[in-house]
Amino acid sequence: MAISEFLKQYSSKLSGIASLMILSGVIFIILFTVVFFLLRIWLKWKTKYFTDADGKKKISIAFFHPYCNAGGGGERVLWVAVRSIQKRYPAVQCVIFTGDTGASPEEILDRARQRFNIVLPQRVEFVYLHYRSWVEAVKYPYFTLLGQSIGSVFLGFEALFSFVPDIYIDTMGYAFTLPLFKFVGGCKVACYVHYPTISTDMLSRVFQRVEAHNNASFISKSLFLSNLKLIYYKLFAYLYGVAGKRSNVIMVNSTWTYNHILSLWNVPSKTHIVYPPCDISEFMSTPLVSDENKPKQILSLGQFRPEKDHPLQIQAFHKFLMGLDEAKRVNFKLVLAGSCRNEEDENRVKNLQRLSKELQIEKNVEFHLNVAFSELKQLLEQSLISIHTMWNEHFGICVVEGMAAGTVMLAHDSGGPKMDIVVTYEDKPTGFLAHDVDSYSCAIKEIFDMSPQQRLELRQNARNSLTRFSEAEFEVAFLTLCEPLLRSTGIVA
Repeated sequence: MAISEFLKQYSSKLSGIASLMILSGVIFIILFTVVFFLLRIWLKWKTKYFTDADGKKKISIAFFHPYCNAGGGGERVLWVAVRSIQKRYPAVQCVIFTGDTGASPEEILDRARQRFNIVLPQRVEFVYLHYRSWVEAVKYPYFTLLGQSIGSVFLGFEALFSFVPDIYIDTMGYAFTLPLFKFVGGCKVACYVHYPTISTDMLSRVFQRVEAHNNASFISKSLFLSNLKLIYYKLFAYLYGVAGKRSNVIMVNSTWTYNHILSLWNVPSKTHIVYPPCDISEFMSTPLVSDENKPKQILSLGQFRPEKDHPLQIQAFHKFLMGLDEAKRVNFKLVLAGSCRNEEDENRVKNLQRLSKELQIEKNVEFHLNVAFSELKQLLEQSLISIHTMWNEHFGICVVEGMAAGTVMLAHDSGGPKMDIVVTYEDKPTGFLAHDVDSYSCAIKEIFDMSPQQRLELRQNARNSLTRFSEAEFEVAFLTLCEPLLRSTGIVA
């Protein structure tokens, strides 16, 4: 009897708790919905907008690119995309969300002209973001992916509270800002993905316990920590997919990126390969001639970021030099040219200089930082080989530029260079691929051992294969995919 009474009272308490939980859940949903719609109304009320000569509101399209002044391949995509919109839809106001608070609009546009030879036909508006540090890796020594992604949402809120566009395009890979602008801002959203924030290759490296720049040795050496990180990566990959598939249009820059985004976001109907715009016309305007009288110079182009693996270039070059007679070594040079985004990048350059000195080849290695377009062209004209060492490079604009300029390309045997660029064309090779110090040093030796005529035939075939990477091809593909978004706002080209 006592047990029966106890169960009756216990069931009554459970029922009361369940009812309270349901009621709390309903109240939370109602409050969330009210706050959400109030926020939407407030944003629409407070946001500024641009007007035309007749005082009518202009349709706006905003590009989220916190590092628009960095001078890398991603920035070339940004500026060509903006220019293509301005040329096709002159009535549309282009806006750029940038964290480059230390540079004026004129300085940013002048850098785009100097670095990429790009001049915009119309005025572009800049919305400055003051909390860009929230997306910098140095702020998150641990759980870097999660920290940067949460940081991007905070930065996205700053952008959204500053200006609400009609169309929002993320061109730097901050996928977690897409649902923010879509649901809170009420925007049509699109993205151009250069490199997935997480990939199945990263998961594989953690599973196989391979040490890398994004998998510290103390984790790779521990089975327990590796399993914990694998769980973290899988959870993050799921959330990344949930955010990314909110995009109305998804553009990716290569076959490699396409495969990864498709496996993570799983929206094939929205996902399209749009090769980045490479300035091949400027480089290909120079006739190809024999490189017999060229300096024995190897050129590396790329931002000084850890994933570019510049130490591999120096180590491979060192091994190649050690295989030569000492008297001949002075004739060979490795030039590393690229942009530095911040103090962290500058410290990497100092470490590379220190490595060259430790290997006693500092006289054979040069560094050119933040080069202008004119200097970049000159360096390519003076170089016989272009080298690129990033593992699973998403595409590799500088790989295309090096081939277009007539250098012999030596790139990593993975990612975009392997799948899309340094491929067989008309049953002939277009360059060389390698993967470690030994294979890179052997390839360097093989290229220098070729006759000038053999290299000329290779260089010509490489150049012939590049038409699919032109700015014109990019503009057609980009505008075709953006057209439905623009038409939904009432714009007609």
